[in-house]
Amino acid sequence: MEDRLSKVFAALADPTRRDMVARLAADDATVNELAEPYDVSVQAVSKHIKVLEDAGLVRRSRQAQRRPVHLEAEVFDLMTAWIERYRRQIEERYRRLDDLLAAEVPTETNEGAAS
Repeated sequence: MEDRLSKVFAALADPTRRDMVARLAADDATVNELAEPYDVSVQAVSKHIKVLEDAGLVRRSRQAQRRPVHLEAEVFDLMTAWIERYRRQIEERYRRLDDLLAAEVPTETNEGAAS
């Protein structure tokens, strides 16, 4: 079984879907509105939206005759937490490397004082 984070990253692997997410970050849009800038059918856009929906990135709602697609921003919290965990680990590794290099390489000030 695929975990939610894998589904989110897989959905965002496609540049068209990433663009749709970026557009939905600004405002909700219908399938037809999302389809406008692309040279693909509305059916193809609907398939992209279905992938985003299955990953939990968007949801469709009904407002009278309009069926807007809404970005589920809390999914980004899941992605951010995952990325942040590794960012902190990498920063710690770099900090240890900086400390090691600082201890190994004399600075110009130290060399000048020895002369």
